[in-house]
Amino acid sequence: MQPVTLDARTRFLLFALPLLAFLLNLGGAPLFDVDEGAFSEATREMFERGDFLSTWLNGEPRFDKPILIYWLQAIFVFILGPNEWAFRLPSALAATFWAYAVGRFTAPRFGRDAAIMATAIVATCIGTHIIGRASTADSLLNMLLALALMDGWRHLEGGGRAPLLRSYLWIALGVLTKGPISLLVPGATTLLYCLSVGRWRDWLRSVFDPLGWLILIGVAAPWYVAALVIHGQDFIDGFFLRHNVQRFSGTLEGHSGTLFYYVLIVPALLLPWTSFLIAALTKLRSDVREPMRRFLWIWAGFVVVFFSLSGTKLPHYALYGCTPLFVLLGAHRNTLRNPFLAALPALLLLGVLAALPWLLQHSLEAGWVRDRFYNMQVARLGDALQPAYLPALICALVLSLGVALRHRAPAWRRVVLIAGAQTVLLCLLVTPFVGDVLQGPTKRAALAARNHPGPAVQWNFHAPSFSVYRQQQTPARPPQPGDLALTRADRLPADAPVDILFAEGGVRLVKVR
Repeated sequence: MQPVTLDARTRFLLFALPLLAFLLNLGGAPLFDVDEGAFSEATREMFERGDFLSTWLNGEPRFDKPILIYWLQAIFVFILGPNEWAFRLPSALAATFWAYAVGRFTAPRFGRDAAIMATAIVATCIGTHIIGRASTADSLLNMLLALALMDGWRHLEGGGRAPLLRSYLWIALGVLTKGPISLLVPGATTLLYCLSVGRWRDWLRSVFDPLGWLILIGVAAPWYVAALVIHGQDFIDGFFLRHNVQRFSGTLEGHSGTLFYYVLIVPALLLPWTSFLIAALTKLRSDVREPMRRFLWIWAGFVVVFFSLSGTKLPHYALYGCTPLFVLLGAHRNTLRNPFLAALPALLLLGVLAALPWLLQHSLEAGWVRDRFYNMQVARLGDALQPAYLPALICALVLSLGVALRHRAPAWRRVVLIAGAQTVLLCLLVTPFVGDVLQGPTKRAALAARNHPGPAVQWNFHAPSFSVYRQQQTPARPPQPGDLALTRADRLPADAPVDILFAEGGVRLVKVR
């Protein structure tokens, strides 16, 4: 490992790019249901109930995740009020520090340029862009897993105890963020690496460090004990059995996939850097001969294999193994020298984004999607589309093509430029457009409901963001006379005795006579 001195321009780039990527127009789109709405409403109800040890969703216990992300959201809600910025800011800051940590880890091991590229990938790839700007626990967990394993490698590399103890701290915070997975990924990765190089005794010494376990138990255990005292068996059944054991052993909430699901998902999550992933894979055989690169590939490979065997499959699970890929792609940045091939995924992605309104309209006319509610939402895309959308995307596509073909910089630097521009367009135009199409009617229905006091329910519709924007709990149950009810147009009985108070897309706010 060699010390690397970064010039002022490079330091500014490494500092500014993640901030721009994750904070620009952070509140520009409504909260997306179900996940963003559920996390945000659970945090809002902490204030409503005066209970900051348990999470509730529309009056029912919520055992999906541990407490840390809700505490962080609560801090910003207290400062900024209950808005999109406050709910998303913990994720955005976590993603920003995630990018900084990757760059700092990469620089002394692979050099300045590798650090720039690795940081840029964290800031601009689709997978991190989505979770880094979402009111969920995933960005925070990924940052903590990255810190834990990077410090784990620092310990294996140099033998120092300080990085080992830090790793225990990051794992403890991860356990407070999402649970046992924060122990599994670092523990299994370091075990597999140590077994592969005959250092299993080093692994045993590191995982049975008394002070490390004192840190882990001291940080993580108090809340789990409190949750068990408060909720008893319901907490065990809801959190440990349903949201951990059942997620692996069976298909939860319909999220299934084939054995090769993540083989396809990982390249998609790394867009627009997929060409560099393919190039790096050609170096796999030689990489495993070098200790650190072997460690990184084992980290990525374990995550893909483990979650491929899981019954419940969601795209963002693969991101737990993408941090080592960010570093490896930076290390192999010059393996792919053809600038057009390097930029091709970025150009194709920009083309798809430019054509997105037409694709949505065509899907509606061709009947590709049979969900009537979705089609009613998409039917109003003209109202959500900003006049600048198509000109800006076409202009970006043309300029990006010019950069790919004419710019004199190395191929990877050209993709940094294109990916940076693409990220800005995602923040300013694409995500607000998609958010308004899919979630705008629900948000406006909630704001309209504020003018109609009284009990409200969700009727054959699960949209937790409605409760966030209405600023009141909205339980899911059949409505009673006099109730407000949020429902879907395709699930509202034709003979229902209701007055329609709000109608937009597939969303209906009604009052029962």
